[in-house]
Amino acid sequence: MRRKGKSMKQIRMFTMLVAALFLTNMLAANMLAQGSHGLPPVKEQLKMLSDKLSLSSGQQAKVEPILRELHDATEKLMQDASLSQEERLDRVRPLRLNADKKLGEILNDDQKKKLDAYEQGPHPEMHGDLHGQAQPPKL
Repeated sequence: MRRKGKSMKQIRMFTMLVAALFLTNMLAANMLAQGSHGLPPVKEQLKMLSDKLSLSSGQQAKVEPILRELHDATEKLMQDASLSQEERLDRVRPLRLNADKKLGEILNDDQKKKLDAYEQGPHPEMHGDLHGQAQPPKL
């Protein structure tokens, strides 16, 4: 029984990593295609995750610096004109994976499932639309 639980945990982590890679590619491609950064503010991202995942105030306080670090690092990469699109994508991926790992340490199992489901579909309110512009949060 213990082996099955460990295997499920490995499957869940693998799924989260695949979703993070997919999201990273979508985010970077959307921003680079239009030459606009289009990242929504950290507060909007936090509100969206809080609403979708029912984050407690304690979790929100832990998630916000993770989102801020990812946002700031991504913005810096997107502003670096010396990098090619592929180089930007290569540098954004590990940032997303690291943020996803940190989030996984904060969320409970139910919240992880909700995040996995949310990451599977389109969510421009977190990363901008096809024109690199952030969408207002859906309430």
